[in-house]
Amino acid sequence: MQTDTTRRPASPATPAAPSGTLSALRARPRTARRGLNPLPALVLVLFLVFFVLPVVWLVLAATKTDDQLVHSHPLSFGSWQALQANWDALMAYQDDAIFLWLRNSAVYSFLALVITVCVAVPAGYALAMTEFRGRRSLLVATLVVMLMPNATLVVPLFLEVNAVHLIGTMWSIILPYSFYPFGVYLTYIYFSTALPRELLDAARLDGCSEFGVFRRVALPLAAPVVALVGFFSFVANWTNYYLPYVMLPESSQLPVQVGLGTLLNDVPQFNPTVGSLAVHRPELALATLLAVTPVLVVFLFSQRFLVTGMLAGATKD
Repeated sequence: MQTDTTRRPASPATPAAPSGTLSALRARPRTARRGLNPLPALVLVLFLVFFVLPVVWLVLAATKTDDQLVHSHPLSFGSWQALQANWDALMAYQDDAIFLWLRNSAVYSFLALVITVCVAVPAGYALAMTEFRGRRSLLVATLVVMLMPNATLVVPLFLEVNAVHLIGTMWSIILPYSFYPFGVYLTYIYFSTALPRELLDAARLDGCSEFGVFRRVALPLAAPVVALVGFFSFVANWTNYYLPYVMLPESSQLPVQVGLGTLLNDVPQFNPTVGSLAVHRPELALATLLAVTPVLVVFLFSQRFLVTGMLAGATKD
């Protein structure tokens, strides 16, 4: 049987398309079908309406007269003359009381901040790095206190401060907020997740005491989370209202948050019985801007440390 050895001419091979081209061709119809996703734009619009517009309105309200604030466009600019008049009227209220309140808030917040850092960071380190009886119960108690609203603690704190005869002093504001449970828990999370125990063991082998390990090794590595605890403590103390309102009887001792409440009570539209110390609404808006400016300045100068502190412990080698 004779075998046919005649070979047919090979058909020309189709050149293979590059893999990147095939991926692009496959992805193009899918992208065309999907179109643009409107969800990010919708979220940005909602953010603009609920967060940015009120701040813009507050800034512009300080540049208007009381009549312009009611009858003009909400987002219109008033005049520099009206801004100057509102500033002069605010400065004349109780002989520059707004600056006295700002100074009181700064003193209370920074002293409480220093004590908070000195207490919360070592406490978080001890909870993370040592084992002792009652450690879990202490962590649970810290978490429970951290989740409780501040207003619910005002009466117990008042009874405790009254028992040591500190009512009416600045320490009645500083000491209760110096022991910051959120700062303790935040440093505990950082030290237990982001700090290598081998590094601490090596320092102990080199002859460091436990306090030396904390001061020379753990504390420098925890600088971002220390800055984060300090910022949150400063904001919590600066915005504190209920505790100073209960503890401080004299107007000269009030922080700016309680001072804003005093200004609000002297606005005729909210309190018709106001006499000669009437405060108009644009002046109240200007006082509010002065009250939030220090927090904004602190945030702008510390945002790099805040981002680093928030990301600390997110990844672990």
